Amino acid sequence: MSIQDIFQYIDATRSSTALRESYYVFPIVEGTHVISLALSVGLVIWFDLRLVGWILRDQPVSAVFQPIRPFMLAGFGLSFVTGGLLFWSLALRCYGSHFFWAKMIMLVLAGVNIAVYHLTIDRRQTEWDEAPSPPIQARVAGLISLVLWVGIITAGRLMAYFL
Repeated sequence: MSIQDIFQYIDATRSSTALRESYYVFPIVEGTHVISLALSVGLVIWFDLRLVGWILRDQPVSAVFQPIRPFMLAGFGLSFVTGGLLFWSLALRCYGSHFFWAKMIMLVLAGVNIAVYHLTIDRRQTEWDEAPSPPIQARVAGLISLVLWVGIITAGRLMAYFL
């Protein structure tokens, strides 16, 4: 069974068809996805800008991250669920979209960047937490994150117009 066969199977399910053809549910899911992205990615960008050292240089990195963390995680959880539903409703169209595959690759890379940051650089945060400009590794992680999230959002929007 190929990946295309899996996408075709998903696209042919009754739940996919029902969601795709729903007059109310599909727009609600899509709108919720956009709002959840504003919450999650908006806060990630806020934090990344601090990591890079471009904003809030007088605030410790931990003081910027701690209050937004629960909202960021809630936004990502909701984005994951609504994004999954959007994929479920348009699986076969996603399969043929270069923007979909670019978005998936960038999502994986963003996940790797997050894991590397939290498993390495962030563990030494007490050493550099209050520095106006964090160490180069933290700034690079923040910059990579910014670039990837801008790319993910761009690819997602382009998917909506070219599916």
